[in-house]
Amino acid sequence: MSTTPRPDRVTLVEVGPRDGLQNEPGVVPTDIKVALIEKLAAAGLPVVEATSFVSPKWVPQMADAADVMARIARRPGVRYPVLVPNLQGLDAALTARAEEVAVFAAASESFSKRNINCTIDASLDRFAPVCEAAIAAGVRVRGYVSCVLGCPYEGDIAPAAVAHVAQRLAAMGCFEVSLGDTIGTGTPDATRRMLERVARDVPMAQLAGHFHDTYGQALANIVASLDIGVTTFDSSVAGLGGCPYAKGATGNAATEDVVYLLQGLGIATGVDLDALVDAGTWICDAIGRTNASRAGRAIAAKRARTAQAAA
Repeated sequence: MSTTPRPDRVTLVEVGPRDGLQNEPGVVPTDIKVALIEKLAAAGLPVVEATSFVSPKWVPQMADAADVMARIARRPGVRYPVLVPNLQGLDAALTARAEEVAVFAAASESFSKRNINCTIDASLDRFAPVCEAAIAAGVRVRGYVSCVLGCPYEGDIAPAAVAHVAQRLAAMGCFEVSLGDTIGTGTPDATRRMLERVARDVPMAQLAGHFHDTYGQALANIVASLDIGVTTFDSSVAGLGGCPYAKGATGNAATEDVVYLLQGLGIATGVDLDALVDAGTWICDAIGRTNASRAGRAIAAKRARTAQAAA
């Protein structure tokens, strides 16, 4: 097992406004989405995934993508990537002045067919012109790979299968490839094996971790990733999110929990944890959802006790 010194700083990619809210059962008003994005940027998140330019027929929660992009007050130095599935989505994103887009593939054939209705290689062939057009327009492209540590239909996924998809995305020009444990079944040793295999084809510096906490392993997997050189992680405020194609899968690693962990390790993120906790509490109240962040709940409870004692 290879180990490198842990980094002094980590980049967090906040995916709550897109990956988190897209699966909410009720329509989340545009005002709420815009306010959440702005609160997260104000808390110091350097990357806030804002929305998704997909068909509203398939993802009705993202039907207001253009309005969201038009209304957010973009902070200097903050990136606001958006998800695009095809050239039509890219055109809409470019019209909305997106400066970064993301495409998404899977390491599982079964998941790919159920999620985007085509094989892995067909999906990659579909994304090639999207990447080419985006880069030609001066827009950076990020790649996502789902099911890197397990699939709801196939079980364990071979690291070589993950490497194949990641390498294809990198070859298309994706500046970074986010590796997602979509159903949250991964453990630290499996995470290390997968990353070490992928890094033979794509430099570790180009890889990001995207862990779900279904089995309570997200933070442990982040530490395992840190120990072999990963310095970028996706997370979702209040643990928002899940996967509609993976029954029982819970949300992403909560951003509050990840920041608390990294602070304890002496790793900088640039994020104000108190402001982040406020954002998580606010969005949960706004949409009537239970806050899935343990650190967020604990910090909010401690504050309440302190305020009560002072009163």
